[in-house]
Amino acid sequence: MGEAVPTSRNTESAHVFAVRLMQHLVVPTFVLNAERRVIIWNKACERLTGVAAHEVIGTTNHWRAFYDEERFCLADLVALGRPESMDELYVTHTEPSDCSHGLRAENWCVMPQVKKRLYLAVDAGPIFDEDGNLLAVVETLRDQTEQKLAQMALQSLAVKDGLTGLANRRSFDEKLEAEWLHNQREGTSMAILLVDVDHFKLYNDTYGHQKGDACLKAVASALGEQVFRPSDLAARYGGEEFAVIMPNTALEGALHVAERIRDAVHALGMPHGASQTAECVTLSIGAAAFVPTEACRAEDLVAAADAALYRAKHQGRNRVVSTDRVEELAEA
Repeated sequence: MGEAVPTSRNTESAHVFAVRLMQHLVVPTFVLNAERRVIIWNKACERLTGVAAHEVIGTTNHWRAFYDEERFCLADLVALGRPESMDELYVTHTEPSDCSHGLRAENWCVMPQVKKRLYLAVDAGPIFDEDGNLLAVVETLRDQTEQKLAQMALQSLAVKDGLTGLANRRSFDEKLEAEWLHNQREGTSMAILLVDVDHFKLYNDTYGHQKGDACLKAVASALGEQVFRPSDLAARYGGEEFAVIMPNTALEGALHVAERIRDAVHALGMPHGASQTAECVTLSIGAAAFVPTEACRAEDLVAAADAALYRAKHQGRNRVVSTDRVEELAEA
């Protein structure tokens, strides 16, 4: 790929040989001419896509084998000299450069004929004549679905709490720092909720650790259902404590979410005979919100929420206490 093709009296037979060779490659491969029409669609490509060669040869409809809406494939971008379009079309790709050296990318494909999504690694490279004119573009495909799913599973394990399925502490810390910097740049308020299961040690002592784990799962599920926005993050903060990060949120909005969470868990009606607050499992929640500045850190927002949580516990639990002032840390 990318090299000039020599001319000779044997060009025709060499072409026939090349086509036959391409047809029997075990790697799914198709070839477009300079006008982006399919001139080769090998047997491995037929098996991968469920599309027979005669359906696409001579057409520019090769995209139909991979997607349910018309769009360019990688070979099209090489033929058109548009590597910059990879950003909008592919999940991951090599740095856009001169197409004369080919392109490499990866993407989820709908695969309409085989009716299953596949994650394909794609290479596309040009073939030129002696004068540097584009003759064809060869695209090869590798099914990386199993590897991608395994990678995603590992990534999920790395960012989720094993018991509750919420984000873990590491995810919380990373999200907190990122959103703090973002809201600082935008000059917008962000909020934190710290949520504690009231008298959870007594619950564990009374009902046992298995019931305790089931309680935490139920609380996490109810909490997660009340955190609607994609930009927000619900996490297990540690032990029986949970946390919610809400970017672009003032204190009033945070309090609405906090009360929804408290009501949702109370509505579960999980018996707690050892509670000194209620007959069922309840929550204490500390809420804090303010606009990040260079004079304070993300940890200050968490500390403010923690101070509010401390007051919620000492005011009788099963309640939400809030602050929107960093100075209130000194009063905790």
